[in-house]
Amino acid sequence: MSRAIALVDVNNCYVSCERVFNPKLIGKPVVVLSNNDGCAVARSAEVKALGIKMGVPWFQIKDLAKQHGIIALSSNYTLYAEMSNRFMSILGDYVTPDEREIYSIDECFLDLTTYQRLFDLTSYTQDMRQRINKWIGLPVSVGIGTTKTQAKLMNHWAKKFPQFNGVCNILEMDAPTIHRRMQKTPVNEVWGIGRQQTKALAAMGIVTVADLTASDPHVMQKRFSVVMGRTIQELQGIVCYELEPLQPTRKQIVSSRSFGELITTIEPLRQAICHYVRNAVTKLRADGSVCSLISVYIRTNHFREQDPQYYKSVSIRLHTPTDDLLLLNALATQALQEIFKAGFNYKKAGVMLSDLKPANQVTQDLFGNAVTDEKRERLIHAIEAVVERFGKSHINLGTVKKVIPDWEMKTANRSPNYLTSWEDLPLVT
Repeated sequence: MSRAIALVDVNNCYVSCERVFNPKLIGKPVVVLSNNDGCAVARSAEVKALGIKMGVPWFQIKDLAKQHGIIALSSNYTLYAEMSNRFMSILGDYVTPDEREIYSIDECFLDLTTYQRLFDLTSYTQDMRQRINKWIGLPVSVGIGTTKTQAKLMNHWAKKFPQFNGVCNILEMDAPTIHRRMQKTPVNEVWGIGRQQTKALAAMGIVTVADLTASDPHVMQKRFSVVMGRTIQELQGIVCYELEPLQPTRKQIVSSRSFGELITTIEPLRQAICHYVRNAVTKLRADGSVCSLISVYIRTNHFREQDPQYYKSVSIRLHTPTDDLLLLNALATQALQEIFKAGFNYKKAGVMLSDLKPANQVTQDLFGNAVTDEKRERLIHAIEAVVERFGKSHINLGTVKKVIPDWEMKTANRSPNYLTSWEDLPLVT
């Protein structure tokens, strides 16, 4: 019995999520833009057919968009995250927790090795596809290989070749067929092979997946890296990467975004920093972690060559690791005061929490005030309860304004939060 690893991937995830709630978008060219409506981060098949690449700035394709009627939407990560949770929940009906690795918001590896005894894997995964499409409306593709890298490649073939009907299983192919298809697949379609590596490989005469698979992993490891050697071995069917059912503990948490408008004064910067601290600490506490180092940075827009440029960051180390929202917010505000300089047009700011460790492994400060600490913890729990019930906009730190300030992102074309907001529930008339 061969090892069987499947990669289940939502096709054009963000666009597909939008189409679930707005069927008028089906069949039309659609792009979803990044923060501040900057770049294309998701493209429908119709947009890909026009040759528009991932990450292209929106302003560069506006004329093309008018010509072909491309619909541009602002990203709605709250909606996408909730759809992802439902997608992963359905996959959990087909495997045990130890047989599932959530790789990204729209990708999940499944270990189907033992299921070969009971099911035809192609039929089994086709049933997954049909249930996901029926229950939450998302189209998915499945690639099955003996390694994770093979599963990634098979997933690419499942999307590219209609004859697979959304499921490509290398275990059902003979060696000549696999080799023939690998010869027709560019090497940059291999998981982890980037633009610079593609150029370097081409200089060596390696331009297809077949070329890379036939190369010596030990020689290539010396020439490139350990990762390259393992990638080749995985293509050859040698397991180098096991599934990781439990997500590794985060080593750092970053909360950072570009501003909708350029900022010249410290007050809107301070509001943005307070907002980012709250987002970062929410993740920190959800992980059950504490941090020992907080960093703050601000920067101008380096694309505006006519403007004077400035970038500055500062880090503050804590005597005792903490997840205290109020303390971290005060430290971040203090850090901003140190690095801010007037006379610049600021485009971006951010907060990073690092040197993280589990909260239950931290020794409390011997000279701390237990009563005060308990009161602060109750206050933070109260803030979290308000956010949980009414949303982030109903409570803020300090003098953060409720009205939309200059630092808020541009989201002119964002869809409603259909699944997480009572006010945005779709109406049937």
